[in-house]
Amino acid sequence: MADPMTQSGQISSSLNASSTKESTYSVMELVYWRDPKKSAVAFGMSLLVLLSLAIFSIISVLSYLLLALLCVTITFRIYKSVIQAVQKSGEGHPFKGLMEQDLTVQPETFRKYVDVFLTYVNRAVKQIKHLLLVEDLVDSLKVISA
Repeated sequence: MADPMTQSGQISSSLNASSTKESTYSVMELVYWRDPKKSAVAFGMSLLVLLSLAIFSIISVLSYLLLALLCVTITFRIYKSVIQAVQKSGEGHPFKGLMEQDLTVQPETFRKYVDVFLTYVNRAVKQIKHLLLVEDLVDSLKVISA
């Protein structure tokens, strides 16, 4: 009989492989326009975001997108509340399933990403020190001429 840890690793890797195939398949569905409505919405929104980024700063675009999302969610919540009051049903909060999801970041995951980020920061600091303190005259002159 196989070790339970080995089995769970194999199951996890097979699940990751199948989810990767599914996501690749769904992206290919969009790219090949197999469902024109979904593709039009996806590419239209992408074009709108890219045009907005060409005109406005990323902070403005992000804040307007979040504001639009907030308006949609508030409108949907009010709509569901009115429907529940008219039909006298007790369905509860329309986003209850989303609110019950755990979105906390595990400390190990956070530390892993901080370590990767720290590697990039240290590499950048080392390169800046190399260029600004003129360890190599040619490299420092290339920065000036660029």
